[in-house]
Amino acid sequence: MSTRSKSFGALALAATLLLSNAAMAQTAAVRPPSNGPASVADLAAGLLDAVVNISTSQRVKNDDDAPTPQVPEGSPYQDFFDEFFKGQGDKGGNRQRTVNSLGSGFVIDPAGVIVTNNHVIEGADDIEVIFANGSKLKAKLVGKDTKTDLAVLKVEPKTPLKAVPFGDSRKMRIGDWVMAIGNPFGFGGSVSVGIISARGRNINAGPYDNFIQTDAAINRGNSGGPLFNMQGEVIGINTAIISPTGGSIGIGFSVPTELAANVVLQLKDFGETRRGWLGVRIQPVTDDIAESLKMASPRGALVSGIIEGGPIAKGEIKAGDVIIKFDGKDVSEMRDLPRAVAESAVGKAVDVVIIRDGKEQTVKVTLGRLEDGEGIANAAVTTNEEGGEDKKTDQPPAAELPATDTVLGMKLTTLNAESRKKFGIADDVEGVVIAEVQAGSAAAERRVEPGDVIVEVGQEAMDTPDDVSERVEELKSDGRRNALLMLSNKTGELRFVTVRME
Repeated sequence: MSTRSKSFGALALAATLLLSNAAMAQTAAVRPPSNGPASVADLAAGLLDAVVNISTSQRVKNDDDAPTPQVPEGSPYQDFFDEFFKGQGDKGGNRQRTVNSLGSGFVIDPAGVIVTNNHVIEGADDIEVIFANGSKLKAKLVGKDTKTDLAVLKVEPKTPLKAVPFGDSRKMRIGDWVMAIGNPFGFGGSVSVGIISARGRNINAGPYDNFIQTDAAINRGNSGGPLFNMQGEVIGINTAIISPTGGSIGIGFSVPTELAANVVLQLKDFGETRRGWLGVRIQPVTDDIAESLKMASPRGALVSGIIEGGPIAKGEIKAGDVIIKFDGKDVSEMRDLPRAVAESAVGKAVDVVIIRDGKEQTVKVTLGRLEDGEGIANAAVTTNEEGGEDKKTDQPPAAELPATDTVLGMKLTTLNAESRKKFGIADDVEGVVIAEVQAGSAAAERRVEPGDVIVEVGQEAMDTPDDVSERVEELKSDGRRNALLMLSNKTGELRFVTVRME
């Protein structure tokens, strides 16, 4: 090869290398960083000490009467069997065994106040809190709330504990990053990160369901642990998962702090909850009910009854009213109302916006206490049920009642002494008795039963079967497709149903 050829080859190689380097430099300039998303290590490091493992033990009676296995004398397994079946031969079958479980929790007060789920400690005889450094302290139960599945514990530390604050879950948006720390499957101090997948989830776990849904890994043992925002504030308490396998599939649920914070404060201060109580029975406003009430769209909570002895003492709210706003908070659907009322202070005077006779109006109600109200409501139901049973037992069976008009698949008859005897209807129930319901009729579809009493049709009181017939015809002539019936059962408990008139 000539010198000139060699020089040309060298120049060509150099040019190729320069072009290659330039191309690599250009590619590097547009290539994203390869070190992944921002680390959450600093955030986790500041929170781990405030998250605890909770170990509980419960002594339960062993009802297994199976005979104790016989082991040959001198067997190497003799000691094992003696220990395992110790006490099995006790007379009376009163031997006990200990059941252990694990969960999570977090410290909210350096003095030793800890929050967890109620189901983590429910029925426990002993509760032990295990901290990140391995130290252990016995805990006592301060208070619990089954409706939100929350519990507050207290330990007595020798030095102040690391605590974490509550944040405002109402500020969290779908897609925001969150971090869960807990004790899944006994692996304490486990950190997982995800986003908020949804808000306001109702999983039928309790009357105030308003869960945050997250895809951060939550497994068994995470229950009671905190869900943090990226500022290190607790915005949820991890409570439940949906999983066909028992492990995380990315669908976990946390009680939001907007619901939990007030409950925790009450449990901490009083050892019990003190929720507001309105004293009404409610049901959803369906499309048919909204149409019957001439509402533009279904919204609010339909009042189906007033609990005697409750806060509604002067008729401020009546059966048939639709509550659409409570203390400034919109009631978009039925389940919004119990949560709004429960979060209100006992004894507070609140404005309630209702729809009555097609018009909005505002009434003022002073709230009672739910815990007292539950006793009043249960006592009333028990008294009515016992009274009904007494009447039916003490009096002879009545003869067949003469049914009169048949309306919407219902044979109706007058409510008098004879019909009260036949169906065991309480003395304070007024209206028109349904003597028979035709199979396959519109009324049967709505689960109307013989013995139900029609109190109102289209928000007008009914006294006779003719009243029902005439009112139904009026509604038809107005172009209504459904009749809104207020029905009473034999004890006086009310409900609303819509029955097709077509």
